[in-house]
Amino acid sequence: MYIEHRIELFACRASKDFARKVVAELNKIGDGDEQYHLGASEVTQFSDGEFVPSFTDSVRGATVFIIQSTFPPTDNLMELLLTIDAAKRASADSVIAVMPYFGWARQDRKDRPRVSIGAKLVANLLRAAGVDRIMTCDLHADQIQGFFDIPVDHIYASKVFIPYLRSLNLENMAIAAPDMGGAKRANAYAKELACPVIICHKSRERANVVTSMSVIGDVEDKNIVIVDDMIDTAGTLTKAADLLTEKGAASVRACATHPVLSGPAYDRINASSLKEVYVTDTIPLKEGPDACKIKVVSMTGTFASIIRKVYHYEPVSTEFIF
Repeated sequence: MYIEHRIELFACRASKDFARKVVAELNKIGDGDEQYHLGASEVTQFSDGEFVPSFTDSVRGATVFIIQSTFPPTDNLMELLLTIDAAKRASADSVIAVMPYFGWARQDRKDRPRVSIGAKLVANLLRAAGVDRIMTCDLHADQIQGFFDIPVDHIYASKVFIPYLRSLNLENMAIAAPDMGGAKRANAYAKELACPVIICHKSRERANVVTSMSVIGDVEDKNIVIVDDMIDTAGTLTKAADLLTEKGAASVRACATHPVLSGPAYDRINASSLKEVYVTDTIPLKEGPDACKIKVVSMTGTFASIIRKVYHYEPVSTEFIF
C-alpha cells in the first residue's frame, strides 16, 4: 500500500513565535497545492517542574520538523530531547531538529584541564533521542558539525545580514572582528562587501571578563560594523566599539546572529558608543525600551526555504553566501 509522504511541523515552547513565522513564510513561497500549518502539541507540567511533551496530531510515517532554540534555561534543551523521543515513539518516519540557536556551542573543546566538551555531549544526547538531521544557524565553532554522524544543515546569518548592510549605504565601511576567533567570519563579510577588515585582539582574565584589547587595522574615519555570532553580556562588543571610537572611527555598529543578552548586556549596549546593533530572531528578544539600539533582521524566511528544500530533496547550496 502506498503511503503519502507528508510533512509535519511542530514547535517547542521557547520557539513558538519563530515557528509561526516560519510556517507563514512557507505558505508564501510554496506553490498553491501546498498549505503548511503548525501541528498541535502540548506539555503536561508536574508540580515539581517535570514536564511531558506530547503530540495532539498523528505523526505516523511523517517527516517531522521540530523547531526549538536551546538557549537557557536547560529546560529548553530537555523539552526538545523529549519531543524528539515522543516523535520517534509515535512512528515518525524521520525527525529533523530545527535549532536556530544551538546552545552549549561555546564548549567545543577542552581549553583547560578537567572540563567537559558540552557541544559534543549535546550532539550525543540529540542522537540518542533519535534525531535524523540537524538544522542550525551560525554555530560558535564550525567543527561542531563533525560531532554528528547525521546530516547537519549549517545556515549562515550572512544570508540576511549582508543584504541588510548593503541597504544601509554606508560610505567608507569596514568590517571588524571583536576578537581573533571572529577573524574568519569578518573576512568573509568584508570579501562580500568589498571593504577592509579590522581585528580587535583581546585577552581574558576569566569567562565574560575582558582585561585588555588592542586594534589591528586602519580605523580612522571608517564606518565600522563589528560582526559576531552572538552577544552574551556584551562586554567584548562594547569594549571593542568604544576602543574603535577612541581610535577615530566615524561610527560603530554591530551585527550578531544570536542575541543571548544576559546580565548587564542591555545597559552596556545603551551606555556604549554603538550606534545600532543588528541581531536575528533565533532567540526571542526581550521587549521594552532597553532594546532601542537593537534592530531585528529575521531569519524565518531563510529557515522556511531550507525546510521546504530539505523536505522535497532539493539542493540547499543556493541558500548559503558562505
